[in-house]
Amino acid sequence: MAIANRTTSFVRLFAAASTAALALGTAMPAFAQEAQNQAQAEETATNREIVVTAQFREQRLQDTPLSITAVDATLLASRNQTDIAQIAQQAPNVTLNAMGGAFGSSLGASIRGVGQFDFNPAYEPGVGLYVDDVYYATLTGGIFDLLDLERVEVLRGPQGTLTGRNAIGGAIKLFSKKPTNENSGMVEAVYGSRNRVDIRGSANFVLAQDLSARVSGVYKRQNGYVDQIDYGCAKPGNPQGITGRAGSGSDCVIDKLGEKGYAGLRGSLRYNPGDNFDVVIIGDYTHEERTNSAEVISLINPARITNAYACGRFCTYANFYAPAGGQVSQAYEMPNRLKFDGYGFSANMTVGLNDSLNVQSITAYRNYRQRWGTDDDFTPDLAIAGQGYNDLKFWFFSQELRVNGQIGDNIDFTVGGFYSDQRSVYFTRQDIRYIAPGLNFQFLGNDPVNADSKALFGTLIARPIEGLTLTGGLRYTKESKDYTFVRKNYNGTVSTFLGALDGVKAVYSGDKVDWRVSADYRFSPEVLAYVTVSTGFKGGGVTARPFDAAQALNGSFDPETVTAYEAGLKTDLFDRRLRLNFAGFINDYNDIQLPLISCASLGSLAPCGARQNAGNGKIKGFEVEMQASPIDGLDIDASLSHLTGNYKNIDPRVGNAILLSDPIVTPNWKWSAGIQYRADLGTAGSITPRFDYAHVGRQSAGRLAAGQPIEYFNAYDLGNARLTWRNAEEDLSISLEVQNVFDEYYTPARFVSVYSFTGTGYSQVGRPREWAVTVQKRF
Repeated sequence: MAIANRTTSFVRLFAAASTAALALGTAMPAFAQEAQNQAQAEETATNREIVVTAQFREQRLQDTPLSITAVDATLLASRNQTDIAQIAQQAPNVTLNAMGGAFGSSLGASIRGVGQFDFNPAYEPGVGLYVDDVYYATLTGGIFDLLDLERVEVLRGPQGTLTGRNAIGGAIKLFSKKPTNENSGMVEAVYGSRNRVDIRGSANFVLAQDLSARVSGVYKRQNGYVDQIDYGCAKPGNPQGITGRAGSGSDCVIDKLGEKGYAGLRGSLRYNPGDNFDVVIIGDYTHEERTNSAEVISLINPARITNAYACGRFCTYANFYAPAGGQVSQAYEMPNRLKFDGYGFSANMTVGLNDSLNVQSITAYRNYRQRWGTDDDFTPDLAIAGQGYNDLKFWFFSQELRVNGQIGDNIDFTVGGFYSDQRSVYFTRQDIRYIAPGLNFQFLGNDPVNADSKALFGTLIARPIEGLTLTGGLRYTKESKDYTFVRKNYNGTVSTFLGALDGVKAVYSGDKVDWRVSADYRFSPEVLAYVTVSTGFKGGGVTARPFDAAQALNGSFDPETVTAYEAGLKTDLFDRRLRLNFAGFINDYNDIQLPLISCASLGSLAPCGARQNAGNGKIKGFEVEMQASPIDGLDIDASLSHLTGNYKNIDPRVGNAILLSDPIVTPNWKWSAGIQYRADLGTAGSITPRFDYAHVGRQSAGRLAAGQPIEYFNAYDLGNARLTWRNAEEDLSISLEVQNVFDEYYTPARFVSVYSFTGTGYSQVGRPREWAVTVQKRF
């Protein structure tokens, strides 16, 4: 109940906003008509027009010569997608995964096989995340709730010249609803499996002429689905001599991993006196408190450890407990929970200087703190002792300035600059005695990390003849980063084993030029074809987990780069009842940042924890997206993607941990399909059944150790069903949904970094079948 206690003030504020919306709705009958119009719009064809801003200006999705999956609020609601990771189910060649307990609450993301899954601030994201045009600089805290959104844009391929910050794989942009000149509101409540309770709502207010405000909030709570079991209680008299712990209960269940515990609040204020001035100020707060990710032991080396520690498909004996030893005078327990608190502010101002020129300023600040514990071996074996505690603090400021203009009727241009400054402090307490039994390998880290980025960019769009558009973009980026390592014993003295690192500062700095050229031609109002060549990079950095000073000082690495060649076709056929979009691409992927098996070239003979630019390769693939409305009320959407990649060369320092024959990217195949039909019931309202199905091909799980065969996660299929009734006035709806209809058991990620020491590895487990009922009221 901790999350409930900590979010009491939020719930009160949420209830106040909802009550205000209800009061306004009662006083102003026009709200009912507004709700009816909005609900009816949500039931139109899935190929309704979506306007995107991927090229710094508003354009129809089908007029934009980029590979974009754009999902508006209507489709998000019909699929019941409420967090960002769910977007990947329908987005071709996109992988979004909430990372496991070792990495806290972070989002691993890749697009077209290029991304980043390690949360450490020493590394840069491979996919750019944006909320209301503001760059989100880390993976930590990136599992956003899709709260009160207008749309989501998923841009595939490098975005070096088209976003505030360089993004090698692509970009995911979330756009929240802006305050408008109306009074309206919405309240929604959900109850479902494992005591799931969701409450969300929004309210829009007119404060004065040209001044409006919007407030929205969400609260989510659900029990976990992996039982954390006390081994000594469940198996009394076990051969390992592990005794039960006090307070385990008669069922021996200590806790349930995989909880949801999330609360968020966003408020925005807009002043818009006319076409020449618009300013939106946004503030948001997020609190997350829950047990660690749902994970179970999936690998055991019987030569090192007993098979008895493998509990089952939905249970674990992990105890997050360490006995006395070394620097620890008495036994202690790490938290099996994480806590995240974050807030941010932004101001987005556009000033029209004349009919063909405007200036846009985007200023933002963000701050968060996350704390979480880990059990590295995921067993109850006290002889192993592998626990960690992490406390990550983060500050971020960014400023972006754009000038958008037109020259005559046939040339559009954008020039601008971007600056960001970010600071992290990564505190960790590691008790990893398994590395050297008997030596009690334990230390404290409290590492400050500083990074900044400066960039100038420009884009020119010209239409020399009717139907033909040429686009060129250029960007210069200069980045720097420093990481100071603090390695202490628990009592504050210099670490016995890692003392040579204490006070060492690793530094990276560099610059890069990106460019893009594109040509598109509209053969008819129904058909647009385009070709484009573009570059992008993932920033350089420093080795995050060195074992000695040489690895830290000499282990900095340069950016990895992509040159992407793409051709595509966008069509609206049969009076816009069928939309088909195609894209094919080839990526030259160079200077790939890979872990080394030997650090001798860096002057270190210690175990190697360094990363270097150590490979080159080629990735190619294609994507198809379809939306159709063959008859009124029937909507169908589908996507299909294929991806393959091979290394051209690998640095010998990587050893046999990665081979030339290994795939660079997986899964090869990914597809999805969704169908819904709105049946009109006259005065009884309407009823809309919907079914979504998604397939993800097998994915690489890497090697357990150098020289061993590469392993794969099995392919999996997810089906989701939803039935929605709306009243005749279209302001009340009730929905019943079932997610993971076929109760598919799948493991999208695993942690095997300590397998060679402990003989164990553990995997995330996908959510089992669950149901929910949703009631929504609009005002």
